[in-house]
Amino acid sequence: MSIAATVENDTIKLPEGIHLPDGRRVEIVLPQETPQPAHESPLAWMAEFAGRIKTLPPDAAARHTEYAHGRKRRIT
Repeated sequence: MSIAATVENDTIKLPEGIHLPDGRRVEIVLPQETPQPAHESPLAWMAEFAGRIKTLPPDAAARHTEYAHGRKRRIT
């Protein structure tokens, strides 16, 4: 049998409706976590897309909303 439980203040809390007798031996197996390398940025996945679009106008960065949504920029 496999049960998912929660740890609170170093005590294992079983889900509601699950009761185990006192003294019952159990085995705790922690799921494997895949750690991210410390040097990798959370945004590193974006690097593969860098430089893909070659046909943008020279002012694309300054007027990106206008180009993306097709509406004129409001000047305040």
